This record gives sequence, C-alpha cells and structure tokens, in this order.
Amino acid sequence: MPHPEPFIPLTPPAALEDLRARLRATRWPDAPEDAGWSLGTDLAYLRELVAYWADEFDWPAQEAALALLPRFRIPLGGLGIHFVHAQAAAPAGSVLPLVLCHGWPDSFWRYTKVIPLLTNPGAHGADPADAFDVVVPDMPGYGYSGRPAGAPLDCIAVAGLWAALMGVLGYRRFGVAGGDIGSAVSRYLMHRTKPQTAAAGLTDSPAGLAAWITEKLRAWSDCGGDLERSFTKDEILTNITIYWLTATIGSSMRMYHANAAIPAAQHARRVEVPSGFSLFPGDILRPPRAWLERVANVVRVTEPMRGGHFAPFEEPELYAQELRAFFRPYRADGPVRQ
Repeated sequence: MPHPEPFIPLTPPAALEDLRARLRATRWPDAPEDAGWSLGTDLAYLRELVAYWADEFDWPAQEAALALLPRFRIPLGGLGIHFVHAQAAAPAGSVLPLVLCHGWPDSFWRYTKVIPLLTNPGAHGADPADAFDVVVPDMPGYGYSGRPAGAPLDCIAVAGLWAALMGVLGYRRFGVAGGDIGSAVSRYLMHRTKPQTAAAGLTDSPAGLAAWITEKLRAWSDCGGDLERSFTKDEILTNITIYWLTATIGSSMRMYHANAAIPAAQHARRVEVPSGFSLFPGDILRPPRAWLERVANVVRVTEPMRGGHFAPFEEPELYAQELRAFFRPYRADGPVRQ
C-alpha cells in the first residue's frame, strides 16, 4: 500500500531570480484609452501587480506560511499526489473526514483560510463538536501534484483517486465539498478545445500568466469590480506563483478537454447521496433549484449573503458555517475509520 510522505517544497533562489528577470523584461501590449477591465485584465493594474511581484512580493515568506500546513505526497495512479491532511484539534465528539476539491485557476490555495476554521471550530467561536479531519488534494496537473504524461484525467478518474487516497488514510466514510457547480460550457470553451495553445504563452511569460489568472479572480469573485476587496496582492500572487513555479497552467487546463469527452449519459446520472448547495451571489452561474433536484438528492439549498466562485478564500467564515450546518446530521451514522 502506498504511504504518504511529508512534503515541504523549497524554491531555489535561481528560480526566483529567473522569475524577477522575466517580469522586469516584460514586453507590454498597448491598450485603448479608458479600456479598464472591459477587454480583459486592466493594463494599468497589471503593470502595478507585476512591479510588485518583481520588487516587493516575498515568496519565501508565503512559502513558509504554506509549509505550516501538514502537507504530504503519495504515489497514486502512477502520479505523485500532493495533499493537505489536517486533523481535528481537540474534538468534542464524532469527527467527520472531509475532502475539499478545488477548481480552476487555483489549487489547495483555495482552502488555506478555511482549514483552521474546520479543524478547530472551538478556537474560532463555533461548536467544537463540528470539527472535521480535512483533506485537500491538488488535482493531477495542478499545484504540487504530478502532471499526467499521457492523456489528461477527467473528473471521474480524479474522483477514483480521491476515494483511494481516503482509503489509504484509513477513512471508510467521509464528506465531500467542492466548487464549480453548474458551470456554463462557454466558460471553459478555450480549455476544452485547444488548451495547449494558451499554455505555450502562459508557461513562458509570468506577466501573461498573471493577466490570465487575475482577470478570472476579478470576474468570478464577489468583489464588485474591486479585485483587492476580495484578495490582497500577496494572496493573488501566491496563487499565481504556485502556477508559475510548478509550470502547471497547461496541465490544469487540459483537464477540461478530458471532461468534454465524458458521455452525456454519465452527466445525466443522478447523485443519490444527500447533497447540499450553497449558491453564493457572486458566482458565475446560480442554477435553479428545479435543476439541482433533477441531478441530485437535494436536502439543503442556501443563498449566503456574500461570496463568489472562490468562496472558501473570499468568505471563509461563511463557507465554514455552510459546511458545519450541512454535515451536522451525518456525523453519527457509523464509524469513519477502517
């Protein structure tokens, strides 16, 4: 049986020197006057962000902060899978394991703010009985997980890997939460057709990578047009720097191409396990309840007051409250450990 090994990456200084040199040598495009964000990433903001990335952003400090999380790698399905495994602190009852599944364009980064709220609710003004063991894997081709050398994995294959991972960790019963519910096909049009075309430029240009990801963070968050209302520059650049240093922007987009090949009949299968949906106001698409009930055994639908596509990062307290409330009735349904 595969065994998890502790994982603490340390970026070589030469990689950071190369990054800064590329940033300072950016060849900037032109932009129409007063275009702002109407045509994509605002050029003035991007220049400001890139200058900060080159001269002020402290990646070693961010890397050290991420290293405080209990992080591991394990061989699964021929790939090295990176994951966080944070166990409940001072539990006051039955602890439920919980897998948190990130989306794009991010990684385990999406859940870094909410992990302590879930593992140690008592320290954050909530009921200690609501503590979780939290597992946050990086999907193959994302973050610090290995990139498939052949065909990219689709979401069904990744689900199989996560089930195997939870088995290795000794969990026989667990909850699952993730984003990207009800996403529109058009949102992933480029990823699903020719992802390798964009990958060539985004893997070579950190400014281009920043433009690509920053526009998505602004458009898909509940920021009201002010990106830094939801994310600080350090938070934005931590996410982008993970993509840059791991060179995973191309492999992350290829998964959407794989998902496009999933048969329609598979998509139409109804999820019969109890399911809950939190429809955050700033997310890209908020599906109607009638549709949700056709595709899942819906037991809870809520509409939090704030938050967008990146709700665990934007509004970690609200997100944690949603998970605690949904899973509370399912904590005592039998043993969770093998």
